[in-house]
Amino acid sequence: MVRVTLRRKPISKGRLSLYLDFYPAIPDPKNSGKYTRREFLNLYLHEKPADVFEKEENKNREHLARQIRLNRENEVNKLEVYSDFERERLEIKRLGERDFFEYFSKHLKDNSYKSTFSKLQSFAPKGLKFADLSEKLCNDFRAFLLDPKTSLAKNTAKIYFDRFKTILKAAFKEGYMLSDLTAKIQGLGTEETARQYLTLEEVQLLEQTPCSNEAFKRMALFSVLTGMRWSDIVKLQWKEVHKESEGYSIHFRQKKTKGVEVLPITDEAYSLLGSMENENGNVFDTLPKTTAVDILKRWINAAGLSKHITFHSFRHTFATLQLSEGTDIYNVSKLLGHRELSTTQIYAKVIDKSKREAVNKIKLKL
Repeated sequence: MVRVTLRRKPISKGRLSLYLDFYPAIPDPKNSGKYTRREFLNLYLHEKPADVFEKEENKNREHLARQIRLNRENEVNKLEVYSDFERERLEIKRLGERDFFEYFSKHLKDNSYKSTFSKLQSFAPKGLKFADLSEKLCNDFRAFLLDPKTSLAKNTAKIYFDRFKTILKAAFKEGYMLSDLTAKIQGLGTEETARQYLTLEEVQLLEQTPCSNEAFKRMALFSVLTGMRWSDIVKLQWKEVHKESEGYSIHFRQKKTKGVEVLPITDEAYSLLGSMENENGNVFDTLPKTTAVDILKRWINAAGLSKHITFHSFRHTFATLQLSEGTDIYNVSKLLGHRELSTTQIYAKVIDKSKREAVNKIKLKL
């Protein structure tokens, strides 16, 4: 049997805080898997009542606290006579009342989780409790992400739904849910997208074409020669650039994957970095993404290229040119910092298509 005692604790401003003392400890309703000895009632007494009114306040609040103590004692001790089924139903009800949005908001690891949370809020503007989570709701959220009205590419929708499933799995492991919903719901498959890239001749043409921003031009050509993403180039610092006996290399942490990389670079790539002014400073001047997009568009048009080229296309160009020149796919994968070889194999398919187009150019008209 659990004994429940009403106690007082002196606090600031001459007050006494009333709380319940449980012995032995009971499961903490605010923290799954843990136990507690105390429950503060948010009721306060005047330690030294100044007049009859304060004495009356003390009397009423203490009376209310005694009623709460009695109810809590009956409640916690009644649990001992519940059947296993009744106890399970009570646990389900207790867990279900928790706020899923509040839990999710504490697990926003990166921008993809923040974007997923934003979409979930749009899907369920009134919020969600854990009791609301079901196989049907998960499938409805998946359909919501795929709805054309959300304007999401299928691969982006997949990322968001994967993040949602990750949060569900974590909640299950931490005891917030009694069943693993992720085992019951179907994920989203990836959609193979066409990777726009430049041929070596097109890169050379672009290099010879004047650009309105020379720093941006160096950044773009640096990406072609290294395969680095825009997000990693803009934050590149001089202290991450190393001179070694074999040549230059960059030691950095990828912003997207958080993986630590050591990337060898050529002397030609190093020459694009310019001169160092501050070892702890950035290699390239800060350039807003919107400005970069506008500069790139005008540069591509000036070169007379009709392809839809984004800055990420320079990374695709690096991978495609490496494979077309015979570099082993495993080494290309490592240079790109891919965690899975299957990610790099997409570029191999591009090369196979190029080979097919090349052989089809020779026709004898037999």
